[in-house]
Amino acid sequence: MLKVTDLRSGYGRIPILAGITLSVAAGEFVGILGHNGMGKSTLLRTLMGYLPMTGGEATFEGTNMKGLSSTARARLGIGYVPQGREIFSSLSVYENLRMGCIMARQDEKATIEQILSDFPRLERLLDRPGGALSGGEQQLLALARCLCGGPKFVLLDEPTEGIQPSIIEEMIETLQKLGRERNLTILLVEQNLSFITSLSQRVLILQKGLIIREVPPHVAQDRAMMEEFVGMV
Repeated sequence: MLKVTDLRSGYGRIPILAGITLSVAAGEFVGILGHNGMGKSTLLRTLMGYLPMTGGEATFEGTNMKGLSSTARARLGIGYVPQGREIFSSLSVYENLRMGCIMARQDEKATIEQILSDFPRLERLLDRPGGALSGGEQQLLALARCLCGGPKFVLLDEPTEGIQPSIIEEMIETLQKLGRERNLTILLVEQNLSFITSLSQRVLILQKGLIIREVPPHVAQDRAMMEEFVGMV
């Protein structure tokens, strides 16, 4: 579904990605693990078109994405949930979901009803401003808003940051359910070992802008081994 070869990117003259090569199959959940500052968020921002590719190639279902805007990539079926959530804090939960329906292929009302069946916690919060939600509720809203657009492939950046454990468990169950029922594909950036290994079929280790190895989830669960690989504890 996604094929990335020798991808390079950065901020202005500062290179961050030094030649990323990876692939993700349809229906697969792939995790990316690494320290802060290693290029994880930069990779997702580049794949979504917010940062330019300075080298290499990225194709989505056979379409070369170089030069495509973020809107064009969304039309291909790519969704993005950024680190920090970036919900509209002054808009209600319902209005945030409506914003996510801009790319929806079906009726807005039907889309939101379907999303609320997947995220029942949000139903009682529909009239509440996004900024009044807890961090975990905001993360669920950010994910639900993204899914309102009907993406086939989701780029998910640090979803557990600052989130209470109960909502982390709820998010795992929801994403597993969506993977089964919608054949959703996810490229997940995360530092929470339990979360990333609960969801991912494969975990890629990112250091200094390069994928240095791939490990199965049971290996990523081994904290001693992760400490050896990337200093994760």
